[in-house]
Amino acid sequence: MTGRVLPVIAALFLLSGLLRLGDGPAQALAEGLRGLGDDAPVSATPAALTCSVPPDIAPVLAALQDRTAKLDAREAALDRRAATLAIVGEEIDRQMAALAEAEDSLRATLALAEESAESDLARLTAVYESMKPEQAAALFAQMAPDFAAGFLGRMRPEAAAAIMAGLDPPVAYSISAVLAGRNARAPRD
Repeated sequence: MTGRVLPVIAALFLLSGLLRLGDGPAQALAEGLRGLGDDAPVSATPAALTCSVPPDIAPVLAALQDRTAKLDAREAALDRRAATLAIVGEEIDRQMAALAEAEDSLRATLALAEESAESDLARLTAVYESMKPEQAAALFAQMAPDFAAGFLGRMRPEAAAAIMAGLDPPVAYSISAVLAGRNARAPRD
């Protein structure tokens, strides 16, 4: 008889355990399903999972929370600084573009002025070349030697020679010295 009683008792214990084990999850599932129909927000941490902080860990936890708050504040400050630097960088880029545009405009203006000045010098040189040598020599005698040498250096050699022949020898010599030394300091390499 005991051979048959023990398996029955074991089966009853097993059945009891299964019922108890099935009762807990079934009840939790029923509560979860009951909350799905509600519009009430579900808390992130159930009350069963919250715990009190032991007194010996509380100062460490407070220090960590303080450090986290400081790091968050520092990160926010760095984010603001990065945003400010980005704005400043954009402003610098804008000003650099405006400066480059102004530089291009100035370069174009200077090129135009240089072209106009060159055109004026070429025209005046042509005027001096077309004058009679005696009349041109009288004008060149009144000019500073550097200025006169500039025009004579641009002229055709025959016209320049005719004008130089009409000048007083000391004036002609000073203009010749300027013409000869004009490129003396130019690099040779």
